[in-house]
Amino acid sequence: MPSESMAAPYSNVRALFDQSENSGPPNDVEAEAAVLGAMMLRAEAIAEVTETLSPEDYYRPAHETIHRAILVLHEEGQPVDPITLTHHLDHLGELRRVGGPGYVQSLVQAVPTAANAGYYAEIVHELAERRRLIEAGTRLVQAASTPNATADEVREAYVLAEGKLPEAWQEPVPLNARPALPPFPLHAFPGWLGDFCAALAEETQTPPDMAAALALSVLGTAAGGRSVAQVRGRWREPTNLYVVVALPPANRKSAVFSAMTGPLYVAEKRLVDEAAGRIVEAELTAKVAREAADKAAAKAANAEGPEQDALMAEAVGLAQAAESLTVPVRPRLLADDATPEVVSSLLAEQGGRLAVMSAEGGIFDIIAGRYSGTPNMEVFLKGHAGDRLRVDRRSREEFIEAPALTMGLAVQPSVLEDIGKNRGFDGRGLLARFLYALPESLVGYRKINPSPVPEAVATAYERNVLALTLSLAEWTDPMVLRLTDEASAALVAYEERMEPQLRAKGGKLGHVGKWAGKLVGTAARIAGLLHLAAHLADGYGKPVDGTTMTAAIEVADYFAAHALVVFDLMGADAAQARAATLLEVLRANGWETVSRRDLFAKLSRSEFPTVADMEPAVALLEDHGYLRVDTPPRNGKRGRPPAPRYVVHPQVREGDA
Repeated sequence: MPSESMAAPYSNVRALFDQSENSGPPNDVEAEAAVLGAMMLRAEAIAEVTETLSPEDYYRPAHETIHRAILVLHEEGQPVDPITLTHHLDHLGELRRVGGPGYVQSLVQAVPTAANAGYYAEIVHELAERRRLIEAGTRLVQAASTPNATADEVREAYVLAEGKLPEAWQEPVPLNARPALPPFPLHAFPGWLGDFCAALAEETQTPPDMAAALALSVLGTAAGGRSVAQVRGRWREPTNLYVVVALPPANRKSAVFSAMTGPLYVAEKRLVDEAAGRIVEAELTAKVAREAADKAAAKAANAEGPEQDALMAEAVGLAQAAESLTVPVRPRLLADDATPEVVSSLLAEQGGRLAVMSAEGGIFDIIAGRYSGTPNMEVFLKGHAGDRLRVDRRSREEFIEAPALTMGLAVQPSVLEDIGKNRGFDGRGLLARFLYALPESLVGYRKINPSPVPEAVATAYERNVLALTLSLAEWTDPMVLRLTDEASAALVAYEERMEPQLRAKGGKLGHVGKWAGKLVGTAARIAGLLHLAAHLADGYGKPVDGTTMTAAIEVADYFAAHALVVFDLMGADAAQARAATLLEVLRANGWETVSRRDLFAKLSRSEFPTVADMEPAVALLEDHGYLRVDTPPRNGKRGRPPAPRYVVHPQVREGDA
């Protein structure tokens, strides 16, 4: 079996079978590696292993991660081998943590014979059970040996040791670490769109994410309010989106923004030019009608008797006819940092369709009440969902049956931090309506004199955006984009995958549930936009296929990964600082388990005035894997329920975390 160290570029990875690891709690990393290698070599071994072994049974956290990835591939009906597994781990952002492609490949080489996979799994499972028993027994001994422990606390530790064996620990995630975020999957776009985003990113030396995120807003401007995706039953999703991409200064946001939105302004001017003649004609007709009504009214006023009645009836008819004439409004596709009142009026004038596109974040200040002093986000809440909007003005009433507002913003990360401090934005659900992209800045690593966007690529982008926008501009009733059976099945599978992640307790997306709860619908919206972009001439006559839905889901997963980091950026500062304090206290005291009361007693009252102030920090440490919360069951029906105890990660106790 290979035991030599990995060659570059994996020289930082430990040898596969480091026997020094076996000097700690009972474990056998050779058996663990053999299990994983056998699962890659023989598909039948996966079923044999899972009958005995759970992902939590591994001693090495990296092996647990690899096992879970194998199960996902297997459940999706995909082949499991070093290449597919490496690709999947890379997509999840876990490849580097498990040791890289070389480590995954070495697992296959470590298998004596794949036929013995079940036997290897039994070895790993038995050792995991022994580790759990040791930890449970240690916890009980520690509780009973503590001089100031009460009898109730010892009994609680006994119940925990007897009835709930702890799960294996995973590597804790650093509190201040920003995880490696996935790049935007440009391959999910139709060729002409992905090519332009990639070429523009090369020319401007900016992350492709910026152009790609704005591209979705461009498509939403063209199609929002003019198409809906038919999910199932009465569930329909409009195809407008709210997208915000955040990058520090000097990242050429304005240049990218201008290139992406340029065809929309060309389309808007074209629509204005085409409407100019109709507007002039309608204005003249209305003017003549009003003058005729005024003359008839003056004539009736000077008449007497029966003649006056007849002239008055004629004047009333002319006045009603003049009043019924409407002058078409000047077409408008785009607004910038407009006030909510202006956005509402523009939406009403434009048949409920509008896009707010800006290379700055001033719109958030305006929504928060920069000019009015009072936050006003109603139009932005209802404009995303398509809910009826009625606005009473002093001079008129505005009613929008199904508003479809699109937003595309390129801002600095500090803007996201600032809006996160506005509780109204989160409380009303405005932040949950945005898709967030937080790519890495390339400043300091940019090429000098890069290749410009090829003329053919730029022309194709401008032509196609213009064609799509103009072809949909005259749609009054939105087209219904139906899903093929394959697309519907893909979306249902995505919904089934996402639902457990929304759980408030233990769900990966539970703490951003307001946002994540909209993600399946967002995937349907994106699918509708990608469908129209792929079928510029006849998208209305074709259903959304499975390939397009799969691409849309990949884009939605991209935004989910970025949203987790963005919401931490917007709201976790105070909790993170307290969590860091809490972690230092846990390190200093070396507890294996600690009661809530004892932990609170060690904290500063200036930072943690009450136990309630401690709970968010505890929850954050639990999310990052530094501790677990164990609540013992009641011993009887009377009295208060047992207080929770906190089980501390071994690396914290040993000073390694």
